[in-house]
Amino acid sequence: MNRRALVLMAPALLVAGCVSGGGGAQLGADGKPLPRVYQITPAVAAEIPYRLLDGVNALRSAKGLQAMALNPQLNAAAETHSRDMSVQNRPWHFGSDGSSPLVRVQRVGYTGRLMGELISETYQTELETLSAWMAQADTRAVILDPAARDLGFAWFQESNGKIWWTMVTGG
Repeated sequence: MNRRALVLMAPALLVAGCVSGGGGAQLGADGKPLPRVYQITPAVAAEIPYRLLDGVNALRSAKGLQAMALNPQLNAAAETHSRDMSVQNRPWHFGSDGSSPLVRVQRVGYTGRLMGELISETYQTELETLSAWMAQADTRAVILDPAARDLGFAWFQESNGKIWWTMVTGG
């Protein structure tokens, strides 16, 4: 009898364990999961540019486009702008000194042609941000520009977890 009781109770225990709410996502007033803070640790930081580059190149490959390569000058321009957007507390393409994306890539010594700049203010990961950029025609066009060859990508994370992402493309 004990064996039969165990067999009958096992599924109930499994279901109870699944709905007990121990580690599930917290829900907002709309019933949707609240965003979780994406903490960028030093170990994660070292991987982010390559994950983003791999994602971009996979999307480009699916369209028959040439892969892009990370460019240190464009990375520097992207990093400067991510920090500056945080200081300004607004996502936009102009620096606090009035600089444009073109001026920023020239300042870091990039000799290629600026193709585009994408920015984001979010708590999401780099791949979630890439997905959001791909969902919009204008930002998708920057990622899939056939003339783009170089990629710069950087971020700045505030102490509250907010992340300011910047991607710069050149050719």
